[in-house]
Amino acid sequence: MTTTVATKPFADQKPGTSGLRKKVPVFQQPHYAENFIQSVFDSLEGFQGKTLVIGGDGRYFNREVIQTAIAMAAANGFGKVMVGQGGILSTPAASHVIRKYKAFGGLILSASHNPGGPHEDFGIKYNIGNGGPAPEKITDAIFEKSKTISRFLIADIGKVDIDTIGKSDAAGMIVEVIDPVADYAELMETLFDFDAIRKLFKSGFRMRFDAMHAVTGPYAKEILEKRLGAPDHTARNYHPLPDFGGHHPDPNLVHAKHLYDEMMGPDAPDFGAASDGDGDRNLIIGKGIFITPSDSLAMLAANAHLAPGYKAGLKGIARSMPTSGAADRVAEKLGVGMYETPTGWKFFGNLLDAGMATICGEESAGTGSDHVREKDGLWAVLLWLNILAVRGESAKDIATKHWATYGRNYYSRHDYEEVESDKANALVDELRAKLASLPGTTVRGLKIEKADDFAYHDPVDGSVSKNQGIRILFEGGSRAVIRLSGTGTSGATLRLYVERYEPDPKRHDLDTQEALADLLGAADDIAGIRAHTGRKGPSVIT
Repeated sequence: MTTTVATKPFADQKPGTSGLRKKVPVFQQPHYAENFIQSVFDSLEGFQGKTLVIGGDGRYFNREVIQTAIAMAAANGFGKVMVGQGGILSTPAASHVIRKYKAFGGLILSASHNPGGPHEDFGIKYNIGNGGPAPEKITDAIFEKSKTISRFLIADIGKVDIDTIGKSDAAGMIVEVIDPVADYAELMETLFDFDAIRKLFKSGFRMRFDAMHAVTGPYAKEILEKRLGAPDHTARNYHPLPDFGGHHPDPNLVHAKHLYDEMMGPDAPDFGAASDGDGDRNLIIGKGIFITPSDSLAMLAANAHLAPGYKAGLKGIARSMPTSGAADRVAEKLGVGMYETPTGWKFFGNLLDAGMATICGEESAGTGSDHVREKDGLWAVLLWLNILAVRGESAKDIATKHWATYGRNYYSRHDYEEVESDKANALVDELRAKLASLPGTTVRGLKIEKADDFAYHDPVDGSVSKNQGIRILFEGGSRAVIRLSGTGTSGATLRLYVERYEPDPKRHDLDTQEALADLLGAADDIAGIRAHTGRKGPSVIT
């Protein structure tokens, strides 16, 4: 039986970079989740009788919203729902399931790298049939529907068993509970040389993978330990927990400091890695060396041909605008296209679908390829393992040789989290107003060559995305970028990115923050970050 429930709009359901993210108590308001899900369905056409994939990262409120989404999918006319067992499905695995089974689309329940718990973060994101995040034309339509919604449809089907693999009926719709890991693991076996990686582990190679009590735990146990033969306990914190064990599931040097400290210690393993809440980000640390996400993208691209899935070479490389230019030099040497996009994985989708790019990456620890339409944390880790196995060198040696060949891009991101929105907006507005006057001026001995607000012209569909981040470009190739992030749930996160290119191998072992000190000072002088925010320093440095 289908029920039509009267409702009223909420004014705050505009999807951000990766769907709608709010605190759990916001989503727990009567009709809040239902309104947004119905707005998604009302924005779509042609899904009658088709398949919808549903899954999440296991965070608090995940199971409840999955039950709601199943009942609403049945009421709105979907023919089948595929849901990960226990409600678990990593974001890249969900993308693969959508693509493999030719589903109409999917609902991914996650707030990615944000904390979980009764008073923490939750999110809902819609992915389209190519497996990627909904483009702006769809998210804009969802928001418009959310502002005028007056009813939602829901089927009276009771509680669905999502813990037992198999099929059941829900008001005439098939509900299929699937193993969340199997399809993804099989895909990884087609991309990477599992035999070579098995030999690497058999040789005594030691690794630490921290799943951060998030969604990649079951994937890491199955792939690293069971299929590749890594020793027991290679995967740490592998049980997904609703509150991520009380920790912040963001694989950076602040929230995964314990892993960094171990990898810098006297008895460090050979390789360390971590992933985030929903499994789409990665942290790579070799023995005695942290590989920045920007450098990791460049090094993976330069060595991807060593893995079976990429032996034919790359069609192109894409990176988000704030990501360092390290991959640009790889693309130039390989003779392939290089594409600079706004932040947000959805911008890579057109390039991947058009066959213009093979590997993509963001400085915020997201890397992936055309195997899915999302960034993929475990994929990046497995590609690194494949490269280490084939080259027979340490991560540190690979990085050092890469810099000697291409030069080193010293790079850092400074995050000012939960800044009052009016203060953050005032900073950006004032900076935009003086962009035209900056070129030709000198700050702390650095001459500004160009200043603009980045706009992206999509080479595939011709769309234009404006105001994607303010760039201050200095003579010599250094730059500073300032933008407001769309992935938080309270206040504003102001991000400052600074980068300096250093071609001289003799200067490749400098401390990153020292190498960038004058750029950081110049950026603050130009934008007035401390003056506007009242902060003495950033919340997180990566």
